[in-house]
Amino acid sequence: MFFALIDPLDYESLEAAVNASREAYEGGADMIVVGGSTGVQGQTLDATVSEVKRAVGVPVNLFPGNIATVTGRADSIYFMSMLNSRNPYWISEAQTLAAPVVKKIGIEPLPTAYLVVGDGGTVSWVGDAKPIPLNKPKIAAAMALAAEYMGFRFILTDAGSNPPSPIPPEMISAVHSVLSPETFYIVAGGVKTEELVRAAIRAGADAVQVGTAIENTKDVKGTVSKLVKAAKDEAKKRPQPKQ
Repeated sequence: MFFALIDPLDYESLEAAVNASREAYEGGADMIVVGGSTGVQGQTLDATVSEVKRAVGVPVNLFPGNIATVTGRADSIYFMSMLNSRNPYWISEAQTLAAPVVKKIGIEPLPTAYLVVGDGGTVSWVGDAKPIPLNKPKIAAAMALAAEYMGFRFILTDAGSNPPSPIPPEMISAVHSVLSPETFYIVAGGVKTEELVRAAIRAGADAVQVGTAIENTKDVKGTVSKLVKAAKDEAKKRPQPKQ
């Protein structure tokens, strides 16, 4: 699958963010993910999600940066625990504060283990992460397996926004190899080209989440169409699980 990440703060206006979402949907994105590490909350988030919902025909999911980055106008939310944060706030305290709000507004929580790898960028700084080195795939695999054993149904490995290097196929493959088919694996951070999309899906990702490549192109629909095709074509080559 292909998830298009829209961080409203990366666009010059609400209209530009909504237009990018619409074009990503028209290009074949399976889900629009709205959010970011800093500042996307309150009226900005409400307005963005409301307008995006009107513009697209696929689910709109929240990528929260903190407890205030929640709105009932979305369909779902990555209910994330940053398992490799040094600060317990990002592991369980923020989630405890946010859970009653998520329940009250009625959007679907997606139980997500959030693993920061490589440089990590802004999210690493904000979340006080202890990033998993890109050349240590066994650590990523062990942490992902631990997350599955703890009951998380989604694993998201993220190299951060526009990182120096994307997550290498060796790490993606190592994570995929330890997870059961029921656990959904998402790869994010630095997946900018068709070949990087193909490499991630080939290595075992169930979805790629792309933000910077969408933000930096003037032809969102065309760019997303090519990246979606790369993901779908590569997925067809993967062995199908036994029924």
